[in-house]
Amino acid sequence: MESTSVVNAGEALFRPVRAGNAFEETVERLLQAIRLGVVGAGERLPSERELAERLGVSRVTLREAIRALSDAGYVESRRGRYGGTFVNESLPGPERSPGGKVDAVALEDALSLRYVLETGAAEMAAARSLSPADRQHLTGTLAEAASAELDDYRRKDSRLHLAIAEVTASGSLTTAMADARSRVNQLLDRIPLLPPNLDHSNTQHEAIVDAILAGDAPAARQAMAEHIEGTASLLRAFLA
Repeated sequence: MESTSVVNAGEALFRPVRAGNAFEETVERLLQAIRLGVVGAGERLPSERELAERLGVSRVTLREAIRALSDAGYVESRRGRYGGTFVNESLPGPERSPGGKVDAVALEDALSLRYVLETGAAEMAAARSLSPADRQHLTGTLAEAASAELDDYRRKDSRLHLAIAEVTASGSLTTAMADARSRVNQLLDRIPLLPPNLDHSNTQHEAIVDAILAGDAPAARQAMAEHIEGTASLLRAFLA
């Protein structure tokens, strides 16, 4: 299969919101982009005009959403020639409730959806003829995840997984992956970060990316399946 340009995860997240809850969904989309690392710490969000057009909301609604995120400590607005809305370098931590139980059906639903989407994305990415830009995108996000500090690991990890979806060149898959990952992150935020598990995850990440870059679709799918099953085991242990 011939390679095409990478599908940007920002395009998947900054899509039109539903009119009934425009403010709330705008806040949700912006927060997803920040928490999934699509717009990194210190980086600038697209301009108000561009964001309003892409989200399908008024600039008044967008400004209200940005103000809410600013008050919550996620972004800051700067004036002047190089102004705009920037993601704060230090973000509020998740509200954790270790050991809190969740509905078993909802947990399995989220894990099943993630399994299908992410193993399929890894397989599809490996089956494509990747461009140099695709390869650099994967190795770059892999390196960032491997070197991430503990308090920033979740975002860098999410960004790597989204990069795998992006290089499939499927906008619909990238959108679905972003939504599913946001759902899983809400669950992950309820359990402690365990350094040995993170070390193991980094090793698995490397195996997944290596298989994709080698064009070995079955190995990429298997490596991703093992990675996701490990995370699922922890979530079931703490939350089920």
